[in-house]
Amino acid sequence: MAKDEKTNVMRLLDRAKISYISHAYDPDPAMSGEEIAAILGEDSDKVFKTLVTRGKSGQYYVFVVPVKSELDLKKAAKVTGEKSIEMIRQKELLPLTGYIHGGCSPVGMKKAFPTFIHRSCEEFDHIFVSAGKVGYQIELSPEALIKVVKSEMADIIAD
Repeated sequence: MAKDEKTNVMRLLDRAKISYISHAYDPDPAMSGEEIAAILGEDSDKVFKTLVTRGKSGQYYVFVVPVKSELDLKKAAKVTGEKSIEMIRQKELLPLTGYIHGGCSPVGMKKAFPTFIHRSCEEFDHIFVSAGKVGYQIELSPEALIKVVKSEMADIIAD
C-alpha cells in the first residue's frame, strides 16, 4: 500500500469533516501496540487499541483502551449494565466489524455498537487509533473520536 492511500476510516473522517493525521508503517504480525507506539515516536499512553466484546445479553460492545493496558471485564460489564462481558473470538471479528485483528478501528464498523473509551484520553490533545488496516494509524483529538463514534468515556482498564 502506498503511504498516501486512504483507508475507509480516513474517508469516513473526511466526509464528517473531522481533522486527523494518518501514519503508515511497515507492519509485522507479531508487533505489539507498544512497539507501534515506539515506531510512531509516541508515548504508549496515547496509542489506543480497539477491543470488541459480547455481554451476557448477547449485545456487542466496543472498548478503546491504551495499548499497554488491559480491559477490566468487571468494570466493562458495570458501565454497560451487563452481568458479564467476554471478549469475542478472533474469527468473529471480521464478519462482525469488517476489520481484521490488528487493524480494528472504532471508526466505521459494519454496525455501530455502544462504544466506551478509557477516560485517560482526556489527558491528551491527540491520541492514536487504528485506521482500519494493519500498518495504518490515525491521530486525532479525543473529542473528535468521541464525536464520530458517539462514545462515552469510562474507567474500564485493570488497575
